[in-house]
Amino acid sequence: MEIVEGIGIGVAVVLGALLFLFVRRALVARSGGIIRLSVRTSTMLDGRGWAPGFGRFVGDELRWYRMFSFALRPRRVLSRKSLAVERRRLPEGQERLAMPVDWVVLRCTSHHAPVEIAMARSTVTGFLSWLEAAPPGAASPRLASQDWPAA
Repeated sequence: MEIVEGIGIGVAVVLGALLFLFVRRALVARSGGIIRLSVRTSTMLDGRGWAPGFGRFVGDELRWYRMFSFALRPRRVLSRKSLAVERRRLPEGQERLAMPVDWVVLRCTSHHAPVEIAMARSTVTGFLSWLEAAPPGAASPRLASQDWPAA
């Protein structure tokens, strides 16, 4: 009987953990869409160190959450103000085994340190648009301060 109880408790723990992962993802995605995004967390070995996850745009920040984590906070936050794309490339060597075929790797510079992110080719366009766009309301004060001729 003890073996059956132990198996039952083990199954309940695994199901609870899976439920928590799905609830966590739903909480993160509740106020907007998310994108699939991998971030290179280690550069010790060529082509390795990629961690899958998802990103969420919140104002001037791209918040990255690890796919298989119980944390409710983002693992990494990239600020639009200090982020610039240095170069774009296709996955090479070992990276091709870890990523889908249509993904692109972007090497970005940040005020903290260089960061490599990977996303689908179709997502890159939206990411670059977000990166180059002015934050909401940023253009208004500049336009309001100029002297416009009276009509």
